[in-house]
Amino acid sequence: MNLAIVKYNAGNIRSVLYALERIGKEAVVTDDPAEIKAADKVIFPGVGEASTAMGYLKERGLDELIRGLQQPVLGICLGMQLMCSYSEENDTDCLGIFENKVRRFNGAGLKVPQIGWNNVFGLRSPLFEGVPEQSYCYFVHGYYAALGEDTIASSDYGLVYSSGLQKGNFYGVQFHPEKSAQVGERILKNFIDNI
Repeated sequence: MNLAIVKYNAGNIRSVLYALERIGKEAVVTDDPAEIKAADKVIFPGVGEASTAMGYLKERGLDELIRGLQQPVLGICLGMQLMCSYSEENDTDCLGIFENKVRRFNGAGLKVPQIGWNNVFGLRSPLFEGVPEQSYCYFVHGYYAALGEDTIASSDYGLVYSSGLQKGNFYGVQFHPEKSAQVGERILKNFIDNI
């Protein structure tokens, strides 16, 4: 299995590598278009700010590359948000793979960003095979993807939003599977072994 992690100046790559190591998988971290295209599966992680990350992707032609990938792709946290159409974070046009818009949490009394464990429900994808409804995953985010036809998992933080998205070969999760204990490891294994 040839697994690539997209390197694009948005953190959490090391924790993804450690999580893959724990489940006996190896990956190459790269921004080389040829290496990414040649991979069997691609992970598109991210921690950071939407407009800066999109600028980095565009400078290197990685925006068009990612849109055109044919193999399974998993976006994590900011990676998933960048796969949406638009983010309110600094008024950013994103990759447009998912039609969902990304909005800022602004409910009264909510601590923003949401940091910590929250449950996921309405699971409907091979990505969540063997993951029980209402399982807890680890989140760190101040923005959320609205619900839409590509929603494959939801969470509730003042409102119900998309914590998982899928369209064709593109998958995304708002939470961090690499920090979500056994549930997260199962999701990563499902992506690598079953999709």
